[in-house]
Amino acid sequence: MASHDQSYKAGRAEGRAREKGEAAKQKTSETAEAIKDKTTGAAQSTGQKSKETSESAREKAEEGKERSGGILQQTGEKVKNMAQGATDAVRHNFGLADADDDEHIYPPTRKDTNY
Repeated sequence: MASHDQSYKAGRAEGRAREKGEAAKQKTSETAEAIKDKTTGAAQSTGQKSKETSESAREKAEEGKERSGGILQQTGEKVKNMAQGATDAVRHNFGLADADDDEHIYPPTRKDTNY
C-alpha cells in the first residue's frame, strides 16, 4: 500500500498536470483566436485592396475607351474627307462635276485680262 506521503505527492502531481493542461488549452484557445482575428483582418484588407484595384482598372479602361473613341472618330472623318476628295477628282476628270463643284476644287484662272 502506498504511504500517505506518496498519495499526497501523487495527488499534487495530478493537480499540477491538470493545471498545466488547462493553461495549455487556454493558451491554444487564445492563439487560435488571435490567428482568426489576423486572418479576418488580412482578408478584409485584401478585399478592400482588390476592390480599389478593380475600380482603378475600370476607370482606366473607361478613359482608354473615351480616347480610342475620339481617335476613331477623327480617323473616320479623315477617311470620309479623303473619299469625298477622291470622288470629286473622279467626277471632275470625267466631266461629271458641275461648274460650282469645280470652283471650290479648281479655282478659275484668268489668262485673259479683258473680262
